[in-house]
Amino acid sequence: MKSLILFISVLISLSAFSQDKEAEYTKVLTQRAEKIVNTLDIKDKTVFYAITKIIVTQYKSLGELHDKSDANVKNVKLNITDKTTKENAVKALETELSADLYNLHCTYIGALSAYLTNDQIEKVKDGMTYGVVQVTYTSYQDMIPSLKPEEKRQLYAWLVEAREHAMSAPSSKEKHEWFGKYKGRFNNYLSKQGYDIQKERQAWQERLKAKGGTL
Repeated sequence: MKSLILFISVLISLSAFSQDKEAEYTKVLTQRAEKIVNTLDIKDKTVFYAITKIIVTQYKSLGELHDKSDANVKNVKLNITDKTTKENAVKALETELSADLYNLHCTYIGALSAYLTNDQIEKVKDGMTYGVVQVTYTSYQDMIPSLKPEEKRQLYAWLVEAREHAMSAPSSKEKHEWFGKYKGRFNNYLSKQGYDIQKERQAWQERLKAKGGTL
């Protein structure tokens, strides 16, 4: 009888701990979402809370998908010994995750579209990716004032594409890695256009130092 009571007590304690952890997690995500929604100039409180809930749900869904995929990949690596079979299994899981993330992303944008304009959705996307698109776009124009209109358009298009991927990344580090990949692509593009990126960056640093600023 005592053992049963102890077992029940342990279950109750674990349940309470789990509920507290989930509540704290939801609180953190809600605060993060509210910071984004605050930039949208929404006067209707009902709409404000609806958008906040959509964003929180998206964060949670992303976390669940990534956690599930990570667990499956870990299981494959632990239980499959043949190298080729293991690699193929991991690739299949990565493909599955990409498809799931794409579908979730489309559903998310659709849910936001029921309440927000395109400009407001752009702000939500920027909020979820720390405003890296505009910061990087402005930085490149400062670094290379001679960028041609078509080069600026290409830079912006790639940054926007990077943002779509970064929105579904599981961490700040991985979000920035997506932008890093596309900045590398743009740098290669500029090199082919005849720009010396290192010289442009050095000249930019010197101009900033002369103004008393830093990168």
